[in-house]
Amino acid sequence: MNKLYASASDAVCDIPDGATLLVGGFGLVGIPENLIAALQAQGTKDLTCVSNNCGVDDWGLGLLLQNRQIKKMVSSYVGENKNFERQYLSGELEVELVPQGTLAERIRAGGAGIGGFYTPTGVGTIIADGKEVREFDGREYVLERPIRGDFALIKGWKADTLGNVIYRKTARNFNPMMAAAGRTTIVEVEEIVEPGALDADAIHTPGIYVQRIVVGSQYEKRIERRTTRPRP
Repeated sequence: MNKLYASASDAVCDIPDGATLLVGGFGLVGIPENLIAALQAQGTKDLTCVSNNCGVDDWGLGLLLQNRQIKKMVSSYVGENKNFERQYLSGELEVELVPQGTLAERIRAGGAGIGGFYTPTGVGTIIADGKEVREFDGREYVLERPIRGDFALIKGWKADTLGNVIYRKTARNFNPMMAAAGRTTIVEVEEIVEPGALDADAIHTPGIYVQRIVVGSQYEKRIERRTTRPRP
């Protein structure tokens, strides 16, 4: 099976309107820049996007918000995006806020085939509204269901043609668990090598989870918010 695609546009061309996407990254670190840009150009709309956050106004998933291509966001943090705020307050954008650890575990559970799990996070808050709450050893826990996506858009550093992927440093955030939870996982990488060239002990996502690979280019790797202090 040939997993290597010629371009990001080719890799996302069959993502339909209304799809649920798992999009890797944390802030602007480890986001699939080329795949997002290809989706923006394609105009795919009514998307449900699951991601730790929604980028900034002019980068990351913020590009899809500009075109009003996102119908619903499932996120932990959305404070860096004014478009997000405007669309949410006007009723154009549906939002499901999920505690960060719970979001990570829900995605991990989706990839692992787990039907649900109990966590104390959110008990007694609106997070628990409408969910089953049970007591274990004198403490209350809320039932959380797994998250799976029609497609997972992933940013890796290096991969082989079989789809084995290595992430670099903090880009190894939501990417590995999302790669396992997507029905079709599309990975963009900075370098592609032949099978056997990667150290097997260094592989983070095995190729069994990856259906498509594309080599990206012109990475900006922006910093979401640069904070500095004067030199002494």
